Amino acid sequence: MTRYARPPLLQAGQLHLRVLATTDLHMHLLPWDYYADLPRPGVGLARTADLIAFARAGAPNTLLLDNGDILQGTPMGDLMAQGGLVPGTPHPMILALNSLGYDAATLGNHEFNYGLDFLMGTLDAAAFPLTSVNVALKAGSSPRADRTLLAPYLLLDRVMADVAGAPQPLRIGIVGMLPPQIMVWDRDHLQGRVTTRDMVEATAAFLPEMREAGADIIIALCHSGIGAAGASLGMENAALALAALPGIDAVVAGHSHLVFPSTAYAARDGVDVDRGTLAGKPATMPGAFGSHLGLIDLVLEPDARGWRVAQGSGRTVPVSATPGRASAAGRAVAQAARRAHVETLRQVRRPVGHSAMPLTTHFAMVAPVQAARVIAAAKRWHVAERLRGTALADVPILSTAAPFKAGGRGGTGHYTEVPQGPLALRHVADLYPFPNTICALQVSGADLAGWLERSAGAFLQVAPGRADQPLLDPEFPTSSFDTIFGLTYSIDLSQPARFDVHGAVQVPAAQRIGDLRHAGRPVAPGDRFIVVTNSYRAGGGSRFPGASPDRIVWTDGQRTADVLRDYILARGGLRPDTTAAWRFHPLPGTSVLFDTAPRARLLPDDSAGIDIEPAGPGPDGFARFRLRL
Repeated sequence: MTRYARPPLLQAGQLHLRVLATTDLHMHLLPWDYYADLPRPGVGLARTADLIAFARAGAPNTLLLDNGDILQGTPMGDLMAQGGLVPGTPHPMILALNSLGYDAATLGNHEFNYGLDFLMGTLDAAAFPLTSVNVALKAGSSPRADRTLLAPYLLLDRVMADVAGAPQPLRIGIVGMLPPQIMVWDRDHLQGRVTTRDMVEATAAFLPEMREAGADIIIALCHSGIGAAGASLGMENAALALAALPGIDAVVAGHSHLVFPSTAYAARDGVDVDRGTLAGKPATMPGAFGSHLGLIDLVLEPDARGWRVAQGSGRTVPVSATPGRASAAGRAVAQAARRAHVETLRQVRRPVGHSAMPLTTHFAMVAPVQAARVIAAAKRWHVAERLRGTALADVPILSTAAPFKAGGRGGTGHYTEVPQGPLALRHVADLYPFPNTICALQVSGADLAGWLERSAGAFLQVAPGRADQPLLDPEFPTSSFDTIFGLTYSIDLSQPARFDVHGAVQVPAAQRIGDLRHAGRPVAPGDRFIVVTNSYRAGGGSRFPGASPDRIVWTDGQRTADVLRDYILARGGLRPDTTAAWRFHPLPGTSVLFDTAPRARLLPDDSAGIDIEPAGPGPDGFARFRLRL
């Protein structure tokens, strides 16, 4: 029996319930990387299914739950949403979850990326119930008066074996919730159709009702990361605050793609890494893409109303802990995904052109790399064609790009890597992996300066004249590092960041952006521009100055990845773009260090004009580089 299958010691009258959980699968059904078209053994529900089988074998009573973000994340997910890889059959992810006998699930924020109709049609095939307490078709005067999109909570009646093997009835309450920010992130799909409430507020309102309905225990499926201990209205990462609610017995967290328990959370108030608890409640957060299985072991004992939690602990098990042989459960997932996998490979291997240079994001956080330039050029090309002859035709058009895959929490393999040579659809998906659509905003010169100050929050402040200082803020998402192409500007790292990693102003007078110019002329605060961005940013995602729905002047609903494909086809391929963009403000005698992929190589097109050199190995398998400012 493996180490994660050992049940806790029980006393007379007690029973052991093992809660198994997945989160943020993001369409990773098989251990395969569709962008690189290579096996990726550390991920995939088929691998996690082996863990599920072994964990079930080690406990008499189990419950299998999913914590959301299942439908988006690979080319297979995108192709399913565009018309189905295997028309007339249920979604392969739903087939896979059905094959494993999931007991319940909740929604994640990415479930809404393809629209409400696609989501609800997909869920029709689910053989398990779903819950979401804070998404409503119509808001009432209070959370309990809302008409929710899905059931606000579930009551699962199960018969469990106690320590003596005697059958015992148990009513398990399941309540699911997700970040209310979906109304910003997927505004174009959801506005006027649903609304959201604060997660803690909505959950707290229903807990008494669940107890009144006979729930012996209540498990929160919290598609949210571990944030502050105290609740604040509208918080995105609320797992710790939710765990503190009276009535919650256990928590499955997610959304952030991190792992709990882990030493990363050791210093936080209300968190016990050794016991695997949040606010004293057993909890787990099992990474992403099927990399881990979450386990919560609960010891229940009878009380006057039924059963109560006597003790509990949470943990995770990586897929590397499987014995190396596929279980029947793993084979069932593979079979559920087989047809969709074959068709996905056929489609992503279709040729679209040729690239005269490699396209990587290895150095995307220190220079305007070719991979970013290609995306921005395609977006600008698309909008310029459509604004020709309109009242906006004479307004200068700029375009944004951000490195979605640039290491960080995604690890050493989380980079875009398109080799020089033939281009296939999988390379397009690698360059732009999200189903965002194109939006054009009208902004001022002052907006541009603020937009770029927000982006420059990716960097830590450095002291002039000091060597080898850390460059990147590890909490800053690389997807928020927008370059605005069509401008030239510098970033002064000796200055503090004006915005924090969430987009809140922290030093109002701070100014890192300097020498901001368009076509060689200084940009004045009152100048007008068109900025081509994506629907997420235009909806207010990540809080960028100037980016809001009221600034949208044109959109046609085209997916950015499709625009990029059409751009490559129209040009017959890609060639290097050497147009000036941004640079770091010179700080003589100053150097900084950053980490990137171990296979990163300095490319002339990406590193021109910057003084950069290898600086040895970094932590966790990354390579370290030195940049002289």
